[in-house]
Amino acid sequence: MKLRPLVIALALLAPAVATVPAAEAADGGYSATIRRTEYGIPHITAKDYGGLGFGYGYAFAQDNLCTLASWVVTLRGERSRYFGPEAESDDPKPVANLTSDVYYKSVAASGVVRRLLARPAPVGPSDELRRLVDGYVAGYNRYLEDTGVANLPDPRCRGKAWVGPITATDMWNNLLDFSRMVSSSGLKEVITGMAEPERPKPEPPPAAGSNAWVLGRQATRGGGGMVLADPHFPWQGIRRFYQVQLTIPGVLDVSGGSLYGTPVVQIGHNAEVAWTHTVSHAQHFTVYRLKLAGGHSYLVDGRAEPMGEQEVTVTLPDGTVSVHTLLSSRYGPVLATGHTDEAAYALADANAANLRAADEWLALARAGDLDELRTAQRTYQGMPFVHTLATDASGTAYFADTSVVPHVTDAEAKRCAEPSPDPGLDAYVLDGSTSACLWGRDGDAVVPGVFGPGSQPRLVRADYVANSNNTYWMTNPAKPLTGYPQAYGKTGTDLEPRPRVSLDMIAQRLSGTDGLGAPGFTLETLQATVHGKRNLTFELMRDDLLKLCRAQPELSHEACQTLEKWDGRATLDGEGAVLWREFFSRLGRPMWRVPFDPERPLTTPRGLKIDDPAVRQALADTVEFFRSNRIPLTLTPGEAQSYSSIPIPGCTEGEGCFDRVRTGGPLGTDGRYPEVNTGSSFMMAVELTPGGPRTRTVLTYSLSANPASPHHTDQTALFSRGEWVTERFTAAEIAADPQLEIITIHEEP
Repeated sequence: MKLRPLVIALALLAPAVATVPAAEAADGGYSATIRRTEYGIPHITAKDYGGLGFGYGYAFAQDNLCTLASWVVTLRGERSRYFGPEAESDDPKPVANLTSDVYYKSVAASGVVRRLLARPAPVGPSDELRRLVDGYVAGYNRYLEDTGVANLPDPRCRGKAWVGPITATDMWNNLLDFSRMVSSSGLKEVITGMAEPERPKPEPPPAAGSNAWVLGRQATRGGGGMVLADPHFPWQGIRRFYQVQLTIPGVLDVSGGSLYGTPVVQIGHNAEVAWTHTVSHAQHFTVYRLKLAGGHSYLVDGRAEPMGEQEVTVTLPDGTVSVHTLLSSRYGPVLATGHTDEAAYALADANAANLRAADEWLALARAGDLDELRTAQRTYQGMPFVHTLATDASGTAYFADTSVVPHVTDAEAKRCAEPSPDPGLDAYVLDGSTSACLWGRDGDAVVPGVFGPGSQPRLVRADYVANSNNTYWMTNPAKPLTGYPQAYGKTGTDLEPRPRVSLDMIAQRLSGTDGLGAPGFTLETLQATVHGKRNLTFELMRDDLLKLCRAQPELSHEACQTLEKWDGRATLDGEGAVLWREFFSRLGRPMWRVPFDPERPLTTPRGLKIDDPAVRQALADTVEFFRSNRIPLTLTPGEAQSYSSIPIPGCTEGEGCFDRVRTGGPLGTDGRYPEVNTGSSFMMAVELTPGGPRTRTVLTYSLSANPASPHHTDQTALFSRGEWVTERFTAAEIAADPQLEIITIHEEP
């Protein structure tokens, strides 16, 4: 492309200036305006999709070029060349670089992206999405060319040989990899057969947690719809969220959280609709047992089929190559696990060829009401592994598991069942020796082998729908969902503490018993409810634990006194919060006094089984750890856990904490946990009103991964204090920001 000089206007501009639309590019080239408000949040405006992608790619590169540059090396299978074959990759579930390279080289060589790009929408990308991707690549590369690798502001990749221009293929590979995140991409070691001997057998990465509430007109004080988005995604790497607003006047105006390296908003709102997601319990892949027929072949309906053989070559730092041969079947890659002389196993991934998700998110962003949002979902059917919860200005609450699920009926799952090659692999294992066990097809499905919209769990309510990674069953306890294929998850099962505390928080707010005033949600009470920091296991076990303390005076008086005084909230100053966590983790498993009863899912299990010697031993061991390491029993979350030296409140998933955190390991002898690496990420509370959306957000790890950026931890400090950012959505709101900065960028064809 021929380049024009970059037109830049950086200033604290008068409000009137900020309302000027993006300048049109000469001769049909890319053009966009980037307006940044508090905390560096970019608002991108352009006259078309190519320009919008161009502005977005440029803005993202300003903040996070190094993270995406490293991930592109990963997607190209070149990590061994630059970082060594044994070093750990930057995958969401890290593996050795050589394992990562073999996997991604095999994906590229399979030609799956090329074949999808040759297909029309909805199976292939729409023209709008293709222009967004092309523009995004051009914007990223333009920033890199303007700045130069040697002058990048981020010290992590400044001057590095592995930094260079990206291509549209890189971005399509990233979109595909995200769709495969809880399936193929999380099983690299078992697909390549390159697990390290000391590692346990590979299994899918733990599904990212999330909380999502959609409050309908009967639950809100204002009578409109409200959404709480609280995805619990990684705090490092490519699966972080980036906060952005994308606008094409009269066509698109969406604000929210966008995963790194993607040109669309995954969780967000426009003027009329808001939506969010949580990870589903549904099956997204199955395993087929192959009956071997000698050599690299297997039997289907009595006939031998040869396995495919793919040779993968990876370049090492010294210029030599490492060659690997991978096997495939009609179902998918042949796995390294469970292989015997008689049988092998193959992975069938429902998201193996799913680029539809990005188009679906783009269509959600354009939806004018829930009907249009549901039409978008029926059209693309691309949500890879998440539930969708949404509302519009009418105050209707909507939930559906529209994720891509293999079409395996309950009858087929029973009829075709085979022993699993790995008990840790949570998937149907089916008989691959007969075509009678192939995935079925629904007439309303856009691709074969998956359930269509008519088979998916869904619920529409006027009060609320909610999910905290529980199955669809208890979306609203007043209307339990049942009767769907078990491939979508089981019903009648233990809710787990986090979903239980979530539903209890809603119930208390609707009854006005949470101390926050009159019943019903406002934007302000929604914010306060979310940051309550309740620890449900402590609430459910406290009385029994104190009974044990009184009955066993030889137990630590100081520990019992600390827990008795603690209010059960994992705030920064919660004295007792860390002591409880350490005790609870030492139980190994929850010692419930009253077991789970499917007839009472909201009140069972409960209590602490204090007559079990393991309970007393866990408490004694906990106290001994604190005392032997001179750690005060009153240690608080603010003292024990942090991110970039900023104290972080909250507690863990198992404890039953709504806004849970996860650290990189156990409590150290210095009274510190390793840095927080997972938890609430892009939090959004939005109320849809006749006057437009009212929104509060916080990006917990902040906008930029660059440690030298002023926006590296500024929102993290807000999150630490329980504060939010008031979103600027309209042109007038953006223009009123006294910190407003504007740049306009052009590029001719």
